[in-house]
Amino acid sequence: MLNFCSLYSSSTGNCLFVQSNNTNLLIDAGVSVRKIENALSELSVLPNNISAILLTHEHSDHVQSIGNLSKKYNIPVFANKETWLALSKEQKDKISENNQKNFLIDEKFEVGDLEILPFSVPHDAANPCGFNVFQGATKMSIATDLGHVTNNILNKLEGSSFILLESNYEPEVLRYSRYPYVLKKRIDGPNGHLSNIIAGKTISSLIPSGLQSVMLGHLSKESNFPGLAYKTVMEQIVKNNFPENIINLNVANRTAPSHFINIQ
Repeated sequence: MLNFCSLYSSSTGNCLFVQSNNTNLLIDAGVSVRKIENALSELSVLPNNISAILLTHEHSDHVQSIGNLSKKYNIPVFANKETWLALSKEQKDKISENNQKNFLIDEKFEVGDLEILPFSVPHDAANPCGFNVFQGATKMSIATDLGHVTNNILNKLEGSSFILLESNYEPEVLRYSRYPYVLKKRIDGPNGHLSNIIAGKTISSLIPSGLQSVMLGHLSKESNFPGLAYKTVMEQIVKNNFPENIINLNVANRTAPSHFINIQ
C-alpha cells in the first residue's frame, strides 16, 4: 500500500503526507502545528505516528512549524547539510540532536518500509531537492519549487506512477498581478517556480514512462487559479497527442487536505 495526500499546497504553506503499510511521512511543515494536527485528524492519523519529516528546502512556506512539530511529537527530521545550515536557529534549536538526520543528494536512505531518493531542483535556496519515494516496485515523486526542468529531473521522474508537480503560475496572470516587478522576475526566473505550461509539457513527456496520476501543487494565490492550471496542463497533454483520459489529473487544495490517492 502506498497512499498520498496533500495536506496543504500553495505559495503560502506546504505540507504533504505519504503513507505505506508501516510508515507515515510528512514532506515539509510550512503551516502551523495546529493546521497539520487538524489535517491529520481528518485522515484519522495521529501525529504521534508520524515516522519522519523530510525537508525540501528552508523557505518559510515549507518549514514554518518544523521545530515545534518535531519537538512536540519527537519526530525525526531529514534534510541535507546545506538546508540544516540555512534553517533558522529558532527552528533548528527546537529539534533535538537525535532527531536531526542528514541525507545526501542522489543517495538513497530508508524510513520504515520506504526508500527515499533526494534529487536536486533549481530554486533560490541553499540546496533544494525533490524526492522519489519507493515501496518495492512502486515509485512516486515530489517536485515543487523548481524554476525549470532539467534532464536530470526528467530522468528522476521517469517511471513514477504518481507525481506531485508544481504548477505555480500562469504567465499572463503573473504579468498583471499585484506582485512587484522584482518578485515577478524571481518567480519566472530559472531558479524560481514552474508555470502551468511547463508543467503540462513535463507531464506529457513522462506519460510514456508509465505515469498514471498527477496532482498539480504549489499554486500561487496571486498568479494562478485551480481551474486555469488544470485547463492549461490538459491542453498541453492533448497537444502532445494524448487523450484526456490517459492520466488522472488533480489540483491540490491550498487550504485543506486533498482526497487520498492510492499509488500502484
